[in-house]
Amino acid sequence: MTQLFAKIRSTPLLWLLLFVPIVLAVEILRPEAHTLLFLLSVLAILPLAAMLSLATESVAERTGDAAGGLINATLGNLTELVIALTALAAGQYALVKASIAGAIVTNALFMLGASFLLGGLRHHVQEFNRVGARFQASLLFIATVALLVPSAVATADHVADPGAIQRLSAMLAILLIAGYGLGLYFSLGTHREAFASAGHEAHGEALPIGLALGTLAVVTVLVALVSHVFVASVEVAGAALGLTPAFVGFIVVSLVGGAAEFASAFSAARKNRLDLSVSIALGSAAQIALFVGPLLVLLSYLIGPAPMGLDFWPGAIVMMLIAAISAAMLTNGGRSTWFLGVLVLMVYAIFGLTLYVLPPAQ
Repeated sequence: MTQLFAKIRSTPLLWLLLFVPIVLAVEILRPEAHTLLFLLSVLAILPLAAMLSLATESVAERTGDAAGGLINATLGNLTELVIALTALAAGQYALVKASIAGAIVTNALFMLGASFLLGGLRHHVQEFNRVGARFQASLLFIATVALLVPSAVATADHVADPGAIQRLSAMLAILLIAGYGLGLYFSLGTHREAFASAGHEAHGEALPIGLALGTLAVVTVLVALVSHVFVASVEVAGAALGLTPAFVGFIVVSLVGGAAEFASAFSAARKNRLDLSVSIALGSAAQIALFVGPLLVLLSYLIGPAPMGLDFWPGAIVMMLIAAISAAMLTNGGRSTWFLGVLVLMVYAIFGLTLYVLPPAQ
């Protein structure tokens, strides 16, 4: 614990941890102050993301970048899951679907592109395990196809039976979750050696494994609590700022919800551990598409006012497909530079500007 407290004292960003009890207190005392709660929750999530980054890197030092990336993606996606579950219970299916699509695109483009940019600015050319990257990109592409099929078929064939789309969505959800489990068994079990990352030096600031796991558990709970406050205030605050629900779900929720993963991926890229960055970015996107999204479909039968389907609006379909194809193309060579990151971020900026200026009809 002494090492952890020393790290907090020496890192100014971690001083913002003071906002965690503040935002929880304000949520109890002034629940109607949505804009204030929105701003305080963002300030609280940032240091929690940094703590999660530190703990995840410490675990990855001992488990390898593939397993470390999986751990970070899973814990990071817990934030998106909490946000989506809150909206799901309230019947805000448009926000749920926007957050699913936004998380896939944000992780596959923004997180990957920014990792390439930040790592490339410090290290002229970086290399990563392209076998692992191609595997994650392939999973993402297959999952994206499954997410797009109900929407495409329903639109092209003018399917008028919403029950049929929901039944298809439930069957696809079970299929995707099974595929995700088999993918984990393949990458971490039978073919683990193919996903080994390049050797790297150990970092002296790594926490002991027990402390790192304890920190992961505590910070994950705090992130979930703060995320609940965030999602309860984000729509009202977004409306006050002139933002549409689609933009809020696709961009704002995805960026704030993925803050923990961003911190880990960017820090790893700056330390020339691009294997970990790519594993977090593509692994998180694939996990959203293969597990979180399908799980929300199944949970909608239990906690939602009505079953939710996997049908998305046409703009989300196009953006997810472009993001999956871009990720597969950009990671095929196993090398990156800062300018490659700029190009990826430009694609993400195009999506964001389009949603802001031309929001979909609700």
